[in-house]
Amino acid sequence: MPNVHVVEVFKSSQGGGNPAPVVIDAVGLEAEQMMAVARAYGHESGFVLPATSGNDYRFRFFVPRHEMSMCGHATIGTVWLLHTLGKLGSCHLSIETLSGNVSVQIHGKEGEQPFIEISQPAGVVSPINKPELRDSIIHAIGLEPEDILDLPLLNSATSRVKTLIPVKNPERLDAAVPDSTRIEELCEELDSTGFYLFCAHPGKPRQFDSRQFPKSSGYPEDAATGIAATALAFGLLKYEMIKPGPASMLIHQGRAMGRPSDIHVRFDVDETGSPHGCFVGGYSAFAPTEHAHE
Repeated sequence: MPNVHVVEVFKSSQGGGNPAPVVIDAVGLEAEQMMAVARAYGHESGFVLPATSGNDYRFRFFVPRHEMSMCGHATIGTVWLLHTLGKLGSCHLSIETLSGNVSVQIHGKEGEQPFIEISQPAGVVSPINKPELRDSIIHAIGLEPEDILDLPLLNSATSRVKTLIPVKNPERLDAAVPDSTRIEELCEELDSTGFYLFCAHPGKPRQFDSRQFPKSSGYPEDAATGIAATALAFGLLKYEMIKPGPASMLIHQGRAMGRPSDIHVRFDVDETGSPHGCFVGGYSAFAPTEHAHE
């Protein structure tokens, strides 16, 4: 197996974070070898390759069952690892991915824990085009219709489509139990890559609690999902739960898994204050049991 470092991404003050196995020199690895790394660790994994265009690097991403076009936390974790190992010459990078080019900003003075942000395009948001599936979706996450706000379910995407499910409060959010087989079937019908449940964080403006149940990653839940959080940000605009502007949002995820994680999202606004994209960011650290495999 290639040399692998495990980075926990979107760390909070309580710990948490989503583990990302990273290979910083993936030259010569075939797709099946990369997917074998993801299977061995059971998490989304990132692989660094030379850029084929005018970017700084090319990243590939795999989960245990397939390649992904983009993975927010694996991108941030990979950049953090390159930065920590002293392999970057700049705090501004351009990364080539299958879903397009991603801009990276590394914040923080020398000696401080870096805060890393990556760009995402403006979200595309639409109501679920099969409203008759609402009850099936709710039952697939182990909840009842009265647990859900009286709002439409939305498909929202920056890099990948996520189905947004507005839950009434954190207690009901934590009570959800995914039926992974049924979720995969419904995601196929909805052209979605996962269900993203969320609710307002009590008493905290622009803060939300969330959980993601992926379509077919090979595990039932994610501790922190950057691309889903960016999709949620544009969904919140559609729901009129927030106003546009540059103020950051904080998405808490992973609590129900015992891995409380913090995802920061801010809109990239034009001179009129309208968002034409966004940045998602957070803090990272080596996993406590981080070790390299040869």
